[in-house]
Amino acid sequence: MDFVIFILSIAALIFGADFIIQQSERIALRFNISEFVVGSTLIALGTSLPEMATSMAASFDHKADLAIANAVGSNIINITLVLGLVFTISKPFISVRDFFAKDSLWALLPLFIFLLMSLDRNINRFDASLLFILMFAYLLFLFNNSKDEIIQSIDEELKENFSWIKSTLLLLVGFIMVIVGANFAIDSASNIATQFGVSQWFIGVVVLAFGTSLPELIVSIAAARKGKVGMVIGNIIGSNLANTTMVIGGAAMVNTLTVNLGKYYFDMALLTVASIMLVYITANKLYSRPAGILLLILLALFLHEKLYPIATLHITS
Repeated sequence: MDFVIFILSIAALIFGADFIIQQSERIALRFNISEFVVGSTLIALGTSLPEMATSMAASFDHKADLAIANAVGSNIINITLVLGLVFTISKPFISVRDFFAKDSLWALLPLFIFLLMSLDRNINRFDASLLFILMFAYLLFLFNNSKDEIIQSIDEELKENFSWIKSTLLLLVGFIMVIVGANFAIDSASNIATQFGVSQWFIGVVVLAFGTSLPELIVSIAAARKGKVGMVIGNIIGSNLANTTMVIGGAAMVNTLTVNLGKYYFDMALLTVASIMLVYITANKLYSRPAGILLLILLALFLHEKLYPIATLHITS
């Protein structure tokens, strides 16, 4: 029964986030905001809502490992799976935006700040406030630099069919689905962990992370098929930054998070390597299939390290 509840709760998270993303995008385009800014802010924040809701719910239940693992695993999957698939299935392209010059700092800075904050094994409300300030600084940076981006013109159909009442109601429905889905996802995930004798960290970094990263995967593949790979890269950078700042920060605002990253050095090392690879790819503009395959190989290493011990245990028993 817990598996059914978990699948239904993840579905509620995904569909709720989709409502929020669609209506936020419509409101943004209604005010003629550039496509890149939409992708890096509204869509990035919207696709991170499942992670934020589940991590805050986990923190409320005093399950710090689950809250942090969800954000860490989601960032790993965003880079290795989402960008790996996008680069693999997309044709090589030349981006107008220089991601290395403008955005590479935002791909690494949040991770290093999180690692520094974790040295005393606690992330408290003061740390959370600093993380929120970092996210706010990123938003200011994007909007100040959006003058260089091409502004989308609003089509007449959007002007005629746009309704504040409809958009507000759908946003409300989306938020309710995300909140309810998060609570059920945490309870069912914890029960599954108990049944299989695995840690909460494993459930968070693998199972919850895959489930809550589905919005990023769906949005990114859809954008890549339309040739908007640059928007995908902006979405992943923004989403990962939101996971590190808003998700972990939101969970720390609920309760102080106890962190022991020494126990999970492999996951943190892999996330660091994946982030550096992303910066290297943007620095050399390697937006092609070989780069995608390398990222997918990194994903395979991650899954092998997490799943092999469990598979071996079940086989021997």
